[in-house]
Amino acid sequence: MPKVSPKLEGLLYFLPLLAAVLFLFLYPLLYSVYISMTDMSLLHFYSYKFVGLLNYVLAIKLHYISTLLINTVIWTVGSLVPMMALGFALALILNQRDLKGKSFFYAILILPWAFPGFISLLVWQGMWVYPYGFMNRYLLPLLHLPPINALSSVPDAWAELIITNLWLSFPYYMTVFYSGLQSIPTELYELADVDGAGALTKFLRITVPSLRKTIAFVAITSFVFTWNNFYPIYVLTGGGPGISTETYIVYAYQQAFAYNNYAMAAALSIISTLITVVLAIVVMKYTGVLEGIT
Repeated sequence: MPKVSPKLEGLLYFLPLLAAVLFLFLYPLLYSVYISMTDMSLLHFYSYKFVGLLNYVLAIKLHYISTLLINTVIWTVGSLVPMMALGFALALILNQRDLKGKSFFYAILILPWAFPGFISLLVWQGMWVYPYGFMNRYLLPLLHLPPINALSSVPDAWAELIITNLWLSFPYYMTVFYSGLQSIPTELYELADVDGAGALTKFLRITVPSLRKTIAFVAITSFVFTWNNFYPIYVLTGGGPGISTETYIVYAYQQAFAYNNYAMAAALSIISTLITVVLAIVVMKYTGVLEGIT
């Protein structure tokens, strides 16, 4: 039996992974591009024909396409900033060496991440019911805050979505940042104490630079995930009132599964993917996060 070279042998071990990636990622992507250039729908499921870029032209000419994009930006940035901030703050608290009951607090804080997301959304949907849900009847009055009615108020709808998404997601950010903080050598802080550095100086000169890779990874991946995350919006508000909280990906989902217009849904998905890729490149290039992961 002929001897196989090490490079060829390594390639053979890599082939199953390559085949899985091609099947699970490249094939669906190419098939979506193909469908987006047809008129496939429930009425033309088997007899669809090629229409070229017609669906893309129609998608761009939607009179409320700008509203969908603005809503998507509000949803993405409005969710990402508080989630990362809260996760980072809780990680800093848990990282205190003299904190008693650290394991207990960590177990409590990670509970929202342990429940299935869809079940949690259904529970929160009931808690936000106006005016008899738990939030409006007990918690908000206790905090001296006005009730939230997502059915009639656009700011209330956004508050409901972002608060719910914050509760669902902050354990992930807390865990990632806490792991990053644990990897920072304690000797750096001890040397800073010897030099008389304060807490703010140590945070800006040691903590933040040491977590650049972690922050870059979390920012980029979470941006892409939140941009395409439609479950909270679909379950809690359905895009309402009107289309005031409807995002691009929610509209694409409705085109496919509510209106059975599969070609338009595929075109919208491809456009959303291109927008996400462009925004991710801009973020990596002009904010410096690319330097943190290279």
